[in-house]
Amino acid sequence: QVLLEESGGGLVQAGGSLRLSCTASRNKFTLDVMGWFLQPPGQQRELVAQIYRNGLTTYSDSAKGRFTVSRDIAKNTVTLQMASLKPEDTGVYLCFAVGPTGGQYWGPGTQVTVSP
Repeated sequence: QVLLEESGGGLVQAGGSLRLSCTASRNKFTLDVMGWFLQPPGQQRELVAQIYRNGLTTYSDSAKGRFTVSRDIAKNTVTLQMASLKPEDTGVYLCFAVGPTGGQYWGPGTQVTVSP
């Protein structure tokens, strides 16, 4: 079973920056995709950004131009650099990964709170 562990959440003022990191462990294969979902309070989770093993990235419309997702395959990590944060970016950020046979894995999440 692949384990994902996030770090880097916290409280920040609007306009500020945060860097989230996620490390995968116990995987004996290279993960096809790694990325981040956001679950705002009382809402469903939504994709923020993801990066494929070939380096291809996709972003939500909200994240484009403000967030950057990157990955270190050798270290089994994915990072989300967030800038120009807005109160609507508040919520639990969940790291996710997809294995080569389609298995999906999730981290427990890290809270990000952006104050006005």
